[in-house]
Amino acid sequence: MTHNNRIKMCPEGPEFSRVTQGYWRMAEWSMTPQQRLTFLKEHIELGVTTVDHAHVYGNPPCETLFGEALAIDPSIRNDIEIITKCGIVPPDTDSSIAHYNSSKRSILDSVDLSLSRFGIENVDVLLIHRPDWLMNADDIAHAFEQLKVSGKVQHFGVSNFTPSQLSLLQSRLGSSLVTNQVEINPFNMTALEDGTLDQLQEKQIVPMAWSCLAGGRLFNEDSEMAIRLRRLLQDIAEEIGATSIDQVVYAWAAKLPSRPVLISGSGKIERLKHAVDALKLQLTQQQWYRIWVAAKGHGVA
Repeated sequence: MTHNNRIKMCPEGPEFSRVTQGYWRMAEWSMTPQQRLTFLKEHIELGVTTVDHAHVYGNPPCETLFGEALAIDPSIRNDIEIITKCGIVPPDTDSSIAHYNSSKRSILDSVDLSLSRFGIENVDVLLIHRPDWLMNADDIAHAFEQLKVSGKVQHFGVSNFTPSQLSLLQSRLGSSLVTNQVEINPFNMTALEDGTLDQLQEKQIVPMAWSCLAGGRLFNEDSEMAIRLRRLLQDIAEEIGATSIDQVVYAWAAKLPSRPVLISGSGKIERLKHAVDALKLQLTQQQWYRIWVAAKGHGVA
């Protein structure tokens, strides 16, 4: 485990590997349970010990597929930190719609479902997946307290929350939320601009960056912005000795002073290694801003 480093998510929180393996596409990987276990062991060897799930990921559920791998070698549970999420309710009939539900009962039921799928007794971190416009912060706090006392969840956080939403929920809790998982990439810099990363840096909470590669837009999109970015990223890759433009993007996100944990969603171990090795790369201030300018299409004011 020499390639990666670890980071404490908040002063009293857990440690995560700086690169996290996202399992939201696991159902698409066509792996046997043994192949899933092999992949898990391979990325643990890279130092990637933190795994990211949600109860709505995959059909069949990715939590179940992951649990089948854990069942082959239960001792692996001691080597990893498991994150899962709750709060999104998919439609269960043709007439129903997907919606958010952050009520106490919904949170408790979702955790029980996740634990049964994983075949384990607790998860390290539970995140509220999306802001719920009907969110009652006291209700969530009561659910978190019950889950903590029961030993089913060790730490809590949020995902895709605005600064005011995070502050509201934090105001009802006795311990710190350990992360806000948000999209960070050159195509979407909302978290840099709306105060999200400023707030997390102020509170000493480490963000988790999802969709660092913009869901493939970086490689596949033919827009003027995407073409401009690809050309620049290739130039910078040559300047800093990166093997691919995705490494440059990971290094760009990693340079943010809030020190985001980077989530990789690939089922290919070589792609994950690219992300891990990107932590060794250093961008200058000017190189970072050249990427910002290419993304924005204009210089700084």
